[in-house]
Amino acid sequence: KAERQAILASLSDRQAYDLRFDWPFWARPDQLPPAGPWETWLLLAGRGFGKTRTGAEWVRAEAESGRRRRIALVGPTARDVRKTMVEGDTGILTVTPPHARPLFESSKLKLTWSNGAIADLYSAEEPERLRGPNHDGAWADELAAWKYLDETWDNLEMTLRGGEDPRRVVTTTPKPRRVLRDLLTDPGTVLTRGATHANSENLPPGFLQRLLRKYEGTRTGRQELMAELLEEADGALWQ
Repeated sequence: KAERQAILASLSDRQAYDLRFDWPFWARPDQLPPAGPWETWLLLAGRGFGKTRTGAEWVRAEAESGRRRRIALVGPTARDVRKTMVEGDTGILTVTPPHARPLFESSKLKLTWSNGAIADLYSAEEPERLRGPNHDGAWADELAAWKYLDETWDNLEMTLRGGEDPRRVVTTTPKPRRVLRDLLTDPGTVLTRGATHANSENLPPGFLQRLLRKYEGTRTGRQELMAELLEEADGALWQ
């Protein structure tokens, strides 16, 4: 942290502005894509970890570099996709410098970058919309909260037939769902686990302490803060 502050203090205003959008400089190691070949990067993390920023930055990097030409953005609802994944405080438009921002056409449900890369917006409330399209990348946000999880996920998988190396990033707080269990045992999955406190430097003062006082050691705290995948039912006599 001290080294980072020293670097920032030595920069000109222009350099500081450019560095503001340099994600590898700001990101923690657990927020950067895994090295090597993988099909799914599963980011299983607690509330406030920085999952949305991580997903948005992956989409931005893949689109700007041209590695992905057609990306699917899928969230629990249409509002979630637009207000969180695209326009949110850490969404795609916000993390991209103004001169490089993609064109967002809300009526067409798509983002278009200057190099021709496109991201299409989908809601897990309408799984049928994922029938037919062709993608080479996908960002699935809060997967465990999808209303029609199985159908939406199956349809999304069948669209990932573009390019030579289609990949998908899943950012979610864990819940006991079949799709998550399958991903955890899939040899093509690279798993990153993270608790809420990993992002303590960027959370409001007192936020983490308040949540820990209330939820530490509880089922809610284990799932929502520590990102544990809890299989047993609350109050069950056996697993």
